[in-house]
Amino acid sequence: MSAQPVDIQIFGRSLRVNCPPEQQDALNAAAEDLNQRLQDLKVRTRVTNTEQLVFIAALNICHELAQEKVKTRDYAANMEQRIRMLQQTIEQALLEQGRITERQGAKFE
Repeated sequence: MSAQPVDIQIFGRSLRVNCPPEQQDALNAAAEDLNQRLQDLKVRTRVTNTEQLVFIAALNICHELAQEKVKTRDYAANMEQRIRMLQQTIEQALLEQGRITERQGAKFE
C-alpha cells in the first residue's frame, strides 16, 4: 500500500507526513507521545527554545532505545543459554533412556 499524507500536531506545530494507512494510528500515538515528552521537558527544564527541547527529547529517546536494545540482547542471550541447557538435558535423558532400553533388551534375548 502506498503512503498517504497525514497531518499531525506536535508542540503547537502542524506537520504533514506520508504514512501507510495501516500505520496511521501508530503515527498518531507516536506524535502524542512526543508532544507529551516535549511538554514535560519544558516544565521540568524550563527551557523555552523549541529546538533545544526537541534535541533533548531526541537524546532521551535514543538513550531509552539503547537501554531496550541491551535488555533485548541480554534476554536473547539468556534464552539461548536456557535452550542449550534444555537441549543438553534432553540429550542426556535420551542417552540414558537408550542405555536402559539396551539393558532391558539384553534380558529378553
